Amino acid sequence: MEVSSFSTNSRSLLSPLSEALLLKRTCFRKWNQVLFLPTNRALRLVARQPGILTRKQNRLQVVRCQMKEIPIIDAGCMDEIYDALAERVVPTAAAAANPNFKHIVGLAGPPGAGKSTLASEVACRVNKLWPQKSCSFDSQVETLEVAVVLPMDGFHLYRHQLDAMEDPKEAHARRGAPWTFDSELLLRCLTTLRNQGSVYAPSFDHGVGDPVEDDIFVNLQHKVVIVEGNYLFLDEGVWKDISSIFDEKWFIDLDIEKAMQRVLSRHISTGKPPEVAKWRIDYNDRHNAELIIKSKKNADLVIKSIDFSR
Repeated sequence: MEVSSFSTNSRSLLSPLSEALLLKRTCFRKWNQVLFLPTNRALRLVARQPGILTRKQNRLQVVRCQMKEIPIIDAGCMDEIYDALAERVVPTAAAAANPNFKHIVGLAGPPGAGKSTLASEVACRVNKLWPQKSCSFDSQVETLEVAVVLPMDGFHLYRHQLDAMEDPKEAHARRGAPWTFDSELLLRCLTTLRNQGSVYAPSFDHGVGDPVEDDIFVNLQHKVVIVEGNYLFLDEGVWKDISSIFDEKWFIDLDIEKAMQRVLSRHISTGKPPEVAKWRIDYNDRHNAELIIKSKKNADLVIKSIDFSR
C-alpha cells in the first residue's frame, strides 16, 4: 500500500477557485471529475480510482490500494449530506444552455433508508442555490422551482391488476417486489422526459392504495429531476434500460437490520398490529431489501444514511 499526502492550501490544487472560495472548500480530484465538498464539514470521499481520499486536519491523505471503489459520502448529520449533494448538482444544471436540459438523478436504496426525505431535502436546497449559480437567472423575476422529485411509488400496479394475477393473494402479499411495478410505464415516462423535456407522471395515494394518474408534472423549467425508488439500478430486463437513462446514480446505504427496524416502525405507525408488521417484513420487505442492496454496485455515488438524531 502506498501513502502520499498534499496540503489543501496548495494553489495548484485549488487554482480554479477564488480567494474567498479557497477558505470554504476542498477540491477532490478523481479521474475526470472534480467533486467540491465544504471543508468545514467532516465529509469523507472514497474515490472510484484505486485509492481512498480522507482528510486529516488541513491535509488530504491518499491511500493507494488495489480495490476499485465507488465514491462514498459520510457526515456527522444528514443536513451536511443534503447540502453537499445540492452543491454537487447545481453547477452542472446551471451551466446548461439548452432550454430542454434535464439533469436526471436516480436515487435508490432499501426500504427505510430515507430516500424520500433525501430527495425532498436536496431538491429544496437546489432551488435555494439556483439563483446564486445560474448565469441565466433574472433577479427581477420570482425564483423558479428548478428541482423536482419524481417518486417511483406512482408506478405501483393497481390493486385490480394484482387481483387479476394467477395468485392474487400472493401478489398482494408481495406488493413492493419488482414485478408489482409497471416498469414499462416508468421507462416510457423517463424516455419522454429525456427526449421532450417534460412529462406527466403518476403519484401514489397511500390512503386509497393506488396510483393517481398524471398527478406530477415535470415541466421545461425543471433542470434537476430526482427519481427515487427501490429498483432503479437493477441490471436485468426493463430495469437495466431505466438505469441507463440517469445522468447520475446515487445509492443511499443503510445496514439491513436498521432498515428493517425503520420499516417495522412505519408499518406499526400505519395501524398494522406488531405481529402482522413483523410477518410482512420477513415475507416481503427483507427479501426486497436484499435484492436492492445487491444493485448498489451499479451506483456512481453511495450515501451513508445515518440516524436523524445525530
